[in-house]
Amino acid sequence: MTATRAELDHDTRIAGRLSRLDRFLPVWILSAMAVGLGLGRLIPGLDQALGSVEVQGVSLPIALGLLVMIYPVLAKVRYDRLDTVVADRRMLASSLLLNWLIGPALMFTLAWLFLPDLPHYRTGLIIVGLARCIAMVIIWNDLACGDREAAAVLVALNSLFQVVTFAALGWFYLSVLPGWLGLDQSGLDVSPWHVAASVVVFLGVPLAAGYLSRRVGEKRWGRAVYERSFLPKIGPWALYGLLFTIVILFALQGRQIIGQPLDVARIALPLLTYFALMWGGGFLLGRAMRLTYERTTTLAFTAAGNNFEIAIAVAIATFGVTSGEALAGVVGPLIEVPALVALVYVSLWLRHRYPQHLPTSTEAR
Repeated sequence: MTATRAELDHDTRIAGRLSRLDRFLPVWILSAMAVGLGLGRLIPGLDQALGSVEVQGVSLPIALGLLVMIYPVLAKVRYDRLDTVVADRRMLASSLLLNWLIGPALMFTLAWLFLPDLPHYRTGLIIVGLARCIAMVIIWNDLACGDREAAAVLVALNSLFQVVTFAALGWFYLSVLPGWLGLDQSGLDVSPWHVAASVVVFLGVPLAAGYLSRRVGEKRWGRAVYERSFLPKIGPWALYGLLFTIVILFALQGRQIIGQPLDVARIALPLLTYFALMWGGGFLLGRAMRLTYERTTTLAFTAAGNNFEIAIAVAIATFGVTSGEALAGVVGPLIEVPALVALVYVSLWLRHRYPQHLPTSTEAR
């Protein structure tokens, strides 16, 4: 099924409104980070209080923020077009290659290159590399005018692989591969059920809510009214949820981050390198496969993002809340949020220089 010109024009108008609404996004995000760090530093016991509000290892405040953040975007997805994404096997295969072969291997390499003398931080970074993004990437993709339907499919695919392979990959990259290379070995104790619970909370719930909104809204009002009237009303809540999530994240770990600035700086270097290489590699790969700008952008952002919640939870559960592994997990979103916001602007700049005549990979076949 292909989009009509009217539908494409409508998408362009919606994207334009979002762009104007979010023109000061970096300011809001930096302010939210500062507020979170300040609250965590100035209010005694706030981090323990927030950290105690959880169920089965899942932070309820963060779950609430992610639900509010992701739901508006998933409500915009046209689920009747998912078949066009599933049919694009080259894009699906490329995403799996980037996320589950190249991504973990690259983070392993960067962790050892940048932190050879800091084994705890190094292990934490490797765990971050294993946790593929299933939530916040949807926001970055939407801000960069990526393909929402493709993002929904790729995120769902990552979720499935995360449940099945996370523990096995942790064992391989922390124990088996270092042993083969004569390097220090570590271990990782994580239950697939814990990963599955995180996937259900951070993706399953907002995905179900978005799908039901689309089905019920279109049945009641029709597609045109649903997209023209309902979606603009809920759209700003994605930004509110994002800012709330950032404040909670940084309030939880503000004391640790501010108290160890040099360690944070050392952990930040491989992370910045990782985000740049993964995003750039994904964008170049999409361009080489002659994907549209929208799908190329989606491929790049789903490759670059990481699931900070799973990485932090696993590091704390395995090594302790005050461990170096946990600090490395916490620094992940500290660096990822501004880095991927910057890449949103890079992507939008490239959008105007991207060949618009390129067919999709399915059309090329």
